[in-house]
Amino acid sequence: MDIAQNILLTIMTAATPLLIAAIGELVVERSGVLNLGVEGMMVIGAVCGFAATALTGSPWVGMLAAIAAGAFFSLLFGVLTLSLAANQVATGLSLTLLGLGLSGMIGESFVGTAGVKLGSIHIPVLTEIPLVGRLVFGQDPIFYISLMLTGGVAWFLFRTRAGLTLRAIGDNHASAHALGINVLKVRYLAVMFGGACAGLAGAHLSLVYTPQWVENMTAGRGWIALALVVFASWRPWRVLGGAYLFGAVSIGQLHAQALGFGIPSQFLSALPYVATIVVLVIISRDRRLTLMNTPASLGQAFVPDR
Repeated sequence: MDIAQNILLTIMTAATPLLIAAIGELVVERSGVLNLGVEGMMVIGAVCGFAATALTGSPWVGMLAAIAAGAFFSLLFGVLTLSLAANQVATGLSLTLLGLGLSGMIGESFVGTAGVKLGSIHIPVLTEIPLVGRLVFGQDPIFYISLMLTGGVAWFLFRTRAGLTLRAIGDNHASAHALGINVLKVRYLAVMFGGACAGLAGAHLSLVYTPQWVENMTAGRGWIALALVVFASWRPWRVLGGAYLFGAVSIGQLHAQALGFGIPSQFLSALPYVATIVVLVIISRDRRLTLMNTPASLGQAFVPDR
């Protein structure tokens, strides 16, 4: 039972940053914007979170610094793509490269520095319940934030007028603008929300998952988060399931190697992406479902009337 509990704990920990980053990107893409800079925002959030924690001794300050860093990077993306109408794909890729390089420079002096881990929540009696106690009542605060974000985004998108407005902009920004909706404002807010989520996901890596700074510690998780959004057909609760599936695959490869299975680790690492391709093929067979869930103006620039 202890072994099963530890495996489930590691899966949930590995899935948390994927879930947070993917939920943020889902909101961005629902507004009709494609930001490929998730990896860069995650890594800059990781280094800023770790640096702020090391300097202040408070992981909460580090978490806020990571959120602010991710939001600032996304604001840079917004200025270039929304206000200056730069190509979103090229800008997103450039943002990733900038984040990887800048994080290495900022974190150079923190390599080898002992980290301050964001502790888990302990609820007397409930945390001691066999198997489910630690899984449900003994997680770190960011884990619970990730679940609240998922539920909050699902409620916002499909139960509120503001969520309907955001989805309308993603489906047809020209029609939304004709109705008097401030398209640029909504997209800026969505992009900054996505950046803040990516920064928080990075903070989870450097404050919870491995409380230390290692250059390029995101290790492609930003790209997995992007794949998760497509995998989930732009649905928040499907993102939750996909994140835990991807987390299970990531942790499963480590346990498979530890148990001596003769399966190449590279093959196991590629499984999340293979699963994404399979799901995309299945989704493409139902064009109606795809048209309902895919923002029609994804990646298109919006230039308001002058």
